Amino acid sequence: MNRIVPMILAVALFMEQMDSTVISTSLPAIAHDLGVGPITLKLALTAYMVSLAIFIPLSGWMADRFGAKRIFRAAIVVFVIGSIFCAVADSILAFVISRFLQGMGGAMMTPVARLVLVRSTPRSELVSAMALLTIPALVGPLAGPPLGGFITTYFSWHWIFLINVPVGIIGFILSGIYLPEVRSDVPPPLDIIGFILSAIAASGTMFGLSVMSLPALPPVIGAISVVIGIVAGFIYVRHARSHPAPLLDLKLFRDSAFRAAAIGGTLFRISIGATPFLMPLMLQVGFGLTPFQSGLITFSGAIGAISTKVIAKRVLTFAGFRTTLIIAGLFGAAFTFINGRFTPATPSLMITGVLLLAGFARSFFFTSVNALSFADIPDRDASKATSMSAVLQQMSLAMGVAIAGGILEIESTLSGSKLELQDFQIAFMVISAITLTAIIPFIRMSKTAGASVSGHRITGKDELDAETLGVK
Repeated sequence: MNRIVPMILAVALFMEQMDSTVISTSLPAIAHDLGVGPITLKLALTAYMVSLAIFIPLSGWMADRFGAKRIFRAAIVVFVIGSIFCAVADSILAFVISRFLQGMGGAMMTPVARLVLVRSTPRSELVSAMALLTIPALVGPLAGPPLGGFITTYFSWHWIFLINVPVGIIGFILSGIYLPEVRSDVPPPLDIIGFILSAIAASGTMFGLSVMSLPALPPVIGAISVVIGIVAGFIYVRHARSHPAPLLDLKLFRDSAFRAAAIGGTLFRISIGATPFLMPLMLQVGFGLTPFQSGLITFSGAIGAISTKVIAKRVLTFAGFRTTLIIAGLFGAAFTFINGRFTPATPSLMITGVLLLAGFARSFFFTSVNALSFADIPDRDASKATSMSAVLQQMSLAMGVAIAGGILEIESTLSGSKLELQDFQIAFMVISAITLTAIIPFIRMSKTAGASVSGHRITGKDELDAETLGVK
């Protein structure tokens, strides 16, 4: 496998993933300079996620129509321009619009990068390539807050965005040299009605979940927005079933491996979205640590995530997707539960060790489920699969933050006091239970699912089991 391709894609995705969380610890400083309150500035976080929700469904069609390599490089340019505008913004309106522009670039960057990887990598090497591409998705949200706090404290918040410029220029040049020209069939005309419905469904839900978890606006607005998004989603399902070439093709769920990966991955990513939100808050509010101290502790999860790329392929070759995902899901749920048992008396070394192992388990699950999503999908449908997977990923991450934030809000309302350590512990328990349900879709999955990608040896008994279950 040519490692330069996934590395280029991984660096670009790290830039995008990190920027989705990096300003969280810098909100007070940015808000002060723009003359608004930190709560108001959280609209910038929402604008970024709404932009992702609107344009991700379009990414697959754009890649097929204009070429994946061309769209990926254009996405880098849009993202860098948005970063520059964020750095020079002198009002809340300009900053929110700039973040929305950044989100447009990020929306094309993430799924198209995955599409380039899938179409340029032999199936037998897809796990190793996905392991490299998975790292930014796990490390970015963990590295963002402490890095943002460090830059804001010792330099200026403007550098949070300006640092993307040289990285983007290097990525643009290297992608032009090393990324292959990925061939694809000419897509049918754009499903405009489907695009409008999916944009309303995804952005409405994302906006509503963001408002409810980060109350920059009255929560009732968030609830109404979620309802509108859900209604639009139901209308889209009816539209997609009758349209010959829908923007988001629901026929993908007929594939048992993709269906299991989509359902299980969505449930598991709720934990991935909730943990980076809950843990720093618990360490600061419940333990009394500074933002930078909490960031140093939580970053150990990123180290665990990085380490899996070395052995992911070997483990999947030995155990297969089904066994690996079930075990990784169980450990992910267990470590999330343990997070809820931490107290100020718990040694920092123990907390760091648990977070390290948790990052290890989450990365294994994430790498495996990403590879499984494309294991049995024909190349002609790869662009559709990347768009659908990216939409589900963003929705589940937002759900994680919304559920965690909602639990904390309910707990503080019931107690009639400020947030306490017990509130975070209850939130971790609930998230742990949701994480545990992620293994259910994989229990009935055939042991041979995705064997062409994992390299797991298929025995005669396994083939018999697959035939009995009627699964590929």
